[in-house]
Amino acid sequence: MIIDDVAGIRRVLKNSRTIAIVGLSANWWRPSYFAAKYMQEHGYRIIPVNPMYTELLGEKCYPSLAEVPDKIDIVDCFRKIEEMPALAEQAIAAGARCLWMQLGVANAAAAAIASKAGLDVVADRCVKIEHARLFGGLNFAGVNTKIVSAKRPIF
Repeated sequence: MIIDDVAGIRRVLKNSRTIAIVGLSANWWRPSYFAAKYMQEHGYRIIPVNPMYTELLGEKCYPSLAEVPDKIDIVDCFRKIEEMPALAEQAIAAGARCLWMQLGVANAAAAAIASKAGLDVVADRCVKIEHARLFGGLNFAGVNTKIVSAKRPIF
């Protein structure tokens, strides 16, 4: 089912605990790293999927979804739009419950493949931003850094 409403996104995030992040980077300034670290800090288990690494964020990194031995709730994709149909097929084969295509990534063919197989599909949204928006992690600056504050510093 294609999900594009607040209630659906809230349900997916509330009922999920394990997120396989395809294309997770080891570079802290990359959006994939930032999103993965945030979700990990908010109680989700992150499974990195990237053939370039053996470990990321303290978790074993797998070269492909097919090699992940654990149950996956969400497959969060930080890959190119044209790779999405193949990733939808891999998400189905891995037994995932949701295919999540990140901001700027929406592929109708991939959505149709995943939806037809019974997966929830979220497209063109960031898992970190949606979690923060729906579960209280956003603040004035858009991220909960605790750097920007309305309180006066104590000297």
